[in-house]
Amino acid sequence: MQKFAPSLLVVALGVALAGCQDNDPQDEKVTINKNPYPSTYKALKSTTTLITNATVLTGTGERLEEADVLLVDGKVQQVGKDLTAQADLTIDAQGKWVTPGLIDVHSHLGAYPSPSVESHQDGNEMTSPNTAEVWVEHSIWPQDPGFNRAREGGVTSLQILPGSANLFGGRGVTLKNVPAHTMQGMKFPDAPYGLKMACGENPKRVYGRKGVLPSTRMGNMAGYRTAWIGATEYKRAWDKYDADYAAGKNPEVPHRDIKYDTLRGVLEGEVMIHNHCYKAEEMAMMIDLSKEFGYHAGTFHHGIEAYKIADLLADNGSCAALWPDWWGFKMEAYDMVQENVAIVDAVKNSCAVVHSDSDTTIQRLNQEAGKVMYRANDNGFNISEQHAIKWITSNAAKALGVADKTGSLEAGKQGDVVIWNQNPFSVYAKAEQVFVDGAKVYDRYDDTYQAQSDFLLGQK
Repeated sequence: MQKFAPSLLVVALGVALAGCQDNDPQDEKVTINKNPYPSTYKALKSTTTLITNATVLTGTGERLEEADVLLVDGKVQQVGKDLTAQADLTIDAQGKWVTPGLIDVHSHLGAYPSPSVESHQDGNEMTSPNTAEVWVEHSIWPQDPGFNRAREGGVTSLQILPGSANLFGGRGVTLKNVPAHTMQGMKFPDAPYGLKMACGENPKRVYGRKGVLPSTRMGNMAGYRTAWIGATEYKRAWDKYDADYAAGKNPEVPHRDIKYDTLRGVLEGEVMIHNHCYKAEEMAMMIDLSKEFGYHAGTFHHGIEAYKIADLLADNGSCAALWPDWWGFKMEAYDMVQENVAIVDAVKNSCAVVHSDSDTTIQRLNQEAGKVMYRANDNGFNISEQHAIKWITSNAAKALGVADKTGSLEAGKQGDVVIWNQNPFSVYAKAEQVFVDGAKVYDRYDDTYQAQSDFLLGQK
């Protein structure tokens, strides 16, 4: 009788058991719902609208004089001169200007709403350096009067971000700026999620005071790397589970962690990075970090020193969302030039964006871009209105991953349109009519289209 060594018996038994396990009936497949809070946004009823005789800035770099814009079924159907159409509504815009709806890529409306009271301050989960598990949409109060004020300034889409106290602040969400009673009723359908990250002074100050990592910039980097290592392992576990299940096996389900769900989404290219970062060397490090772990560094916000690495940003395909003239309010915001946006913009394949990060300047985003154009041209640049409008329309749409849907007046794009009383970069410019998906949502001279927050009803 043949005898086996004890070790060989153990191996043989393990193989036999593994074979039995692989042949067991499969449990029900576990699938993570990546969109558990879907948009319920429905475009308002629109009519066929023909806007005529306007100066049109298309958002693609074109300027058309005495031109027309035709909106049909909520979309731009045609832009050109002397258009003819059977329109339900014809608007003579002689002497006026028409642009795409403005887009603010960095807002805290709804999460830090008005009135600014402690019970409404829901934008910063300052309890851990990594709060990638939180979603700012769960803090948004759609009755914030700031949404209406922004709409009156021509803003038709905006990204709401959590604050910048943490290395990973959580998910942002893109909204259509329409009156609604729920966040889901404003949620931009199919817009990618964003992940808010922050480098520099904020996280090291907040957590250094608590005596936990990070308290230095090297601590910031260590915190990012530790998180991405964990995310990589999490992704590997779920990928293996999916592959084994597809192969007919009955694998054990990995542990679910909503923090790593978000980071895994970044690694899979489904969630876009939006990084609060001021200093040139830190933005460069964040690009290196993204290459180490195989994701895209996304858009850099605030970027006071972006002008120093404009070529690096363009080479990496990173947008830079910047202020025209905010600077000096802390050390990392000190080395500013007011041509920052224009210098970034001057590099081939760049993506310069003007953002607000403010509940007041969002109301005049057009004039924020106008500041940049004036200061740059005063210092030797030659920037036209048809180019500058891209900073708050098509480039902003690119930063949010919705450039195929909005941001320019092109056939097939959403009918997000603003009619201005004059050159939108003038200090005297006012939005007279605003359309979202072809439906009028604001009219300066008709209070039927001047929505008010329920919070303000009955107040003087």
